[in-house]
Amino acid sequence: MIALRPARPEDAAAIAAIYAPHVLAGTVSFETDAPDARTMRHRMAASDGLYPWIVATVTDQGRGGADGGVLGYAYATEFSAREAYRWTLETTIYVADVAQRQGLGRLLYEALIDTVRAQGFTQAIGRIALPNPGSISLHEAVGFRRAGVFREIGYKHGQWIDVGYWQCELAEAASPPAEPRRFADIGVVRG
Repeated sequence: MIALRPARPEDAAAIAAIYAPHVLAGTVSFETDAPDARTMRHRMAASDGLYPWIVATVTDQGRGGADGGVLGYAYATEFSAREAYRWTLETTIYVADVAQRQGLGRLLYEALIDTVRAQGFTQAIGRIALPNPGSISLHEAVGFRRAGVFREIGYKHGQWIDVGYWQCELAEAASPPAEPRRFADIGVVRG
């Protein structure tokens, strides 16, 4: 059975292992050196309880529902450091190769979107290295719409890569907007 929960510092090694192949062999990440568990722990801590980090794990019913391994993760970060952007965030999701095409990505992403919506954020932005029809389909399935494309802005593995931006309206923009609530205070929200 799959369980979703807030990521913990001890998940950092599994998160780094899921991410590493995308960094080292792929073009969906523009990093060139795969971050280690310590770096991932630092990134998680940098969210300071405001931005969610969510993991999907396998629960072992034979061990009283104890967590098994991390199969994927999704998180949000600030879109821009400028104060007026604080109601907008950027979202990211990665799923382990063994869990691809099983609906786990959608389950994680829906939980992330439900969570940031409950927190009071108004816009979510997804960046997609192109071409990537699987990621585009996933983003659009959870409510994102194409917002624009920057041509040939990343160079990795001997090729120039376009980056598309997808935007998801989480809530109507109120004036003045309420401050977003902390993930640490509300946890993972589903539905």
